[in-house]
Amino acid sequence: MPEPDQTYRVTAEELRQFIERFELLEQEKKDLAEQQKEVMAEAKGRGYDTSVMRKIIALRKRDANDIAEEEAVLEMYKEAMGMS
Repeated sequence: MPEPDQTYRVTAEELRQFIERFELLEQEKKDLAEQQKEVMAEAKGRGYDTSVMRKIIALRKRDANDIAEEEAVLEMYKEAMGMS
């Protein structure tokens, strides 16, 4: 059975590894976010509407049935408001 002091050192090292891994992932996430901003800036510079692009990106993540249901409800509400 390890001595309590040895157990503490092992636990502290494991904790340090978890924290360092998390910090590395945070930095990678920051780097990716910066790359995404650069892509959108490039697209905007080429004349694309980046707000519409972001909507398309969001739609591509969703299920087609959910999108169709939402669009149907939107059309119904627009008709009720005399917007169609």
